[in-house]
Order: sequence, then structure tokens, then C-alpha cells
Amino acid sequence: MGSGAARYASRGGNEAGGVRTRLLDAAYTAIVSGRWSRMRMADIAAAADVSRQTLYNEFGSKEGLLQSVVVREAGGFLDGVMRILNGHEGEPSGAVSEATRWILNAAADTPLIRAIITGDDELLPVLTTRADPLHVELGERMTDYLRRRWPVLGDRAEAIAEVALRLTLSYVLLPTDPDRAGERVELVVRSMLQACRGQTAPS
Repeated sequence: MGSGAARYASRGGNEAGGVRTRLLDAAYTAIVSGRWSRMRMADIAAAADVSRQTLYNEFGSKEGLLQSVVVREAGGFLDGVMRILNGHEGEPSGAVSEATRWILNAAADTPLIRAIITGDDELLPVLTTRADPLHVELGERMTDYLRRRWPVLGDRAEAIAEVALRLTLSYVLLPTDPDRAGERVELVVRSMLQACRGQTAPS
């Protein structure tokens, strides 16, 4: 993945979208430069050339803004993951394993992820104890994909997506060899599928 928030910027469209993008870009810059903990909401608003009230109206709080930045970054990751999954002809376990390897390699080169993992204590919880928005955004799309591609999974698709996502995020937080991590995620997903097969899972 390329670095920087510019790849996400879409300054066309309506004014509200442009304001939101500027605020996300300003927050992104503060995070990757190591200034997040020292930045007040007023500072971020000023950097985006909007009022502090506009910032609060868009995100509610500094935590809400941080989570939105992470979810936007995750959207770029998920686009890459979906390309891998859509191009995979084999079992879900192999597709998820390949996606895990890609995520770990991409995360190592992503300034925002590095800043969150190595930054101050205010940042890390957005990937751990306060990661619900991230899990919802990624989990829903992965679940939808599994259900479309392997309809027989039914409700089990949600469980498989959740476990694969949580394992992958744990490897992002505590980096290991991407190939080894991919193999372990594949093993877990395959085991879940084998358990499903006793209940008419895909062959």
C-alpha cells in the first residue's frame, strides 16, 4: 500500500464530504507525525480550516475522530483483501490465509499502523480494547463475501470471519513472519470448516 492519507482523499463531491476529508487528513497527519496526544480538537480543526464545532458535529469526540481515521485506513486494506478473496478459486481457508499474508506485509509499510503500535498509550486501544468500529466495518464485509461465495456456510460465515479477523489483527499488533501467520490462520479456519462439514458445510 502507498503511504499517506492522500490516496483516500476525494476532494470532489459535496462540501460536507470535503470538510470530513480535510478533518480526517489533519488527524492522520497528527498521528503519523507523533503529535496526536498533544493536539487539541481546536488544533485539528484549525489545521483543517474548519470550526471546532464542525469537528465535533462530524465526529463527536477526539476518540471518534481517531476511530474514523483508522476505519478509513482499514477500508484501503479491505479493498486489497477483497481483490485477493474474489480472485481465489479454492477453499475459504486458503483465501483467508493469502489475505492474512497480504495484510501483514502491507501493515508493516503503513505509517498509520506503525504510529499506532509504537505511539503513546492513547493510540493503541483503537486496535485493541476500543476496536469495535474497526471489527464491525471489516467483519461485515468479510462475512458478506463468505456468504456470497460459499452460501452453504450460512450463519457460520460470521464466526469464521470474526475469528480470522481477530487472529490477523493480533498478528498486526505483535508482528511475526507473514507466511507463518498465514499458515496458522489457515489452520484455524480449515478446522472450523471441517467442523462445519459435519453439518453439511462446503466440500
